Amino acid sequence: MQSYVRSDSVVSRVIAGDTLIVPVRGGVGDLASIYSLNPVASTIWSAIVEPRSEEQIIARVVEEFSAEVQQVAPDVKSFLAEMQSAGLIEPVAVAVGVPA
Repeated sequence: MQSYVRSDSVVSRVIAGDTLIVPVRGGVGDLASIYSLNPVASTIWSAIVEPRSEEQIIARVVEEFSAEVQQVAPDVKSFLAEMQSAGLIEPVAVAVGVPA
């Protein structure tokens, strides 16, 4: 089962209620590439402190925002793909039957 976790090459902080992510390249924060997350994206970001499956992430967003899975799933999948493409998250393999 595919799971995701935050990359070790980023730092993040919540400032005035906004989640900000700064990629770290060569030991220095890349201030030209700061990401500011909306509330849904912030929920996803907080969920992947530890490896979480796509299904677990979707369930958390559904629960937190009282939304429907059909509504949330495509957006979560798209966001995860964008975050992975930007190097902010990493896919990890989690063995079936092992809680994430």
